[in-house]
Amino acid sequence: MAASTAIKAAKEGKKTLIISTDPAHSLSDALDLELSPEPTEIAPNLYAQEFDVYYSMQKYWNNMRNLMNTIFRWRGVKGVVAEELSVLPGMEEASAFLWLEKYYREGTYDLIVIDSAPTGETLTLLSLPQVAKSWMTKAFNGKNLAVKTVTKGVKLFTGVPLDKGLEEMDELFNKLEQIQKVFLDPEAASIRIVTNPERMVIKEARRAYTYLQLYGYNVDGVVINRILPEKSVGEAFKYYVESQAKYIKEIEESFNPLPILKVQHQGQEVFGMEQLNKIGESLYEGKNAADVLYLDKPFEIIENKKGYFFKTKLPFVVEEDLDLKKFGDELVIDLGNRRKSLMLPRFASFLKLEEFRYQAPWLVVSLVK
Repeated sequence: MAASTAIKAAKEGKKTLIISTDPAHSLSDALDLELSPEPTEIAPNLYAQEFDVYYSMQKYWNNMRNLMNTIFRWRGVKGVVAEELSVLPGMEEASAFLWLEKYYREGTYDLIVIDSAPTGETLTLLSLPQVAKSWMTKAFNGKNLAVKTVTKGVKLFTGVPLDKGLEEMDELFNKLEQIQKVFLDPEAASIRIVTNPERMVIKEARRAYTYLQLYGYNVDGVVINRILPEKSVGEAFKYYVESQAKYIKEIEESFNPLPILKVQHQGQEVFGMEQLNKIGESLYEGKNAADVLYLDKPFEIIENKKGYFFKTKLPFVVEEDLDLKKFGDELVIDLGNRRKSLMLPRFASFLKLEEFRYQAPWLVVSLVK
């Protein structure tokens, strides 16, 4: 769907980049083209890039790894252990963000379409800037004196300018924060969930929608893929078509008011520009592929007599799976095995958490004076 969207946008006159963050390298297979870790023009207005973990780590993180490795060795950590510790948490995923920050800052493309990995990997990618910044804050709090002393000592005895490496690390993490702010702007970025009319896949799509709303990302549509025609499928697929109709109705009802886009089963394996272009034309009939199809408002703050209601949208949630705590102006929401910290306005530091309740699809938090 990502490739079809990019092809359609390019034909509409948008200079478009399609980039894959899926380590399975499905984009080159879908396009039936050999791609490189740098953008390659594959059609007028259309560029493609296959994310390569090792290439990106070398491009963006090599100095950082040298910094960490040298510091650990300086502090007595030996050989392979130092090498392993020098790999920062989420280094591979962060590299994808750094590519996107570069393209956005330079204004290289009108539109960037990301072919993302399955739900779990995508959520890890989207939450990475917060995790990485937290890790750096704990590891190098205020560029603490101990680290400064080590970097200056190493520079004095080895000539390796590790103090510059530390500054570069700080700059890279700031870039991660900047691109996440772009992702969180509903008018600049949106996510489209692709699902099949099947029970297990729909559950996964709902879970993805819930977590994306939890993290504050705008979902502007749902694509139902591989829909079999109701006629001419034969007796063998009769039950499947009947259950498919039920599941399509379920998707339309449960994801309302999101736009629902539908793609018919092509009756063959889909790859190559011609077939992907055909899907893009049918998928966005009467629409521009580059448009944000739906603007949602996942957060609301409402004043009342006692203080404020804070509302955040969390569809498809079981109330028993929710837990919430408040620390100053920070709300920490636990949902199953996921945790999200939400920063409230500064005045919320002086408010107390009275209660929280779930009124589908909203989590309502009462903060009192």
